[in-house]
Amino acid sequence: MIRLDPYLLFNGDCGDAMTFYQACLGGKLTIVRVGESPVRDQLPRDLHHKILHATLHSESIRLSASDWLHPTRVPTPGNTTCLYLNGGTYEDLKVRFDKLAVGADERLIDPLIEMFYGTYGALTDKYGVRWMFQGEGPAR
Repeated sequence: MIRLDPYLLFNGDCGDAMTFYQACLGGKLTIVRVGESPVRDQLPRDLHHKILHATLHSESIRLSASDWLHPTRVPTPGNTTCLYLNGGTYEDLKVRFDKLAVGADERLIDPLIEMFYGTYGALTDKYGVRWMFQGEGPAR
């Protein structure tokens, strides 16, 4: 099953923001820092304190977020909020990814690839909306 959630990107204050949202909205907060993850050896030590992924969830809320980690792009108003398609198989996500990529800015496409946590990809569609995709890894 694929779910659509909001996803927020922060410029170093993801932990503070998500703790604030938990205090305001309730729910369980899960935070994974770069330094606690399998990707830690692939990123500089000065990024190890940053949030790789955080989720705030309850019966009625699911909000995901991270600190900005893209090495060649910078956070600006408009690119720090995403629609997050998560769950499902690589094939399920690939169909949706390819359709949303039609007319998208090629410079803002991160192709679907296999990561330590499954499939990941992102794009900014032809209307300027940022989409992130995360699901199971490719079929073997």
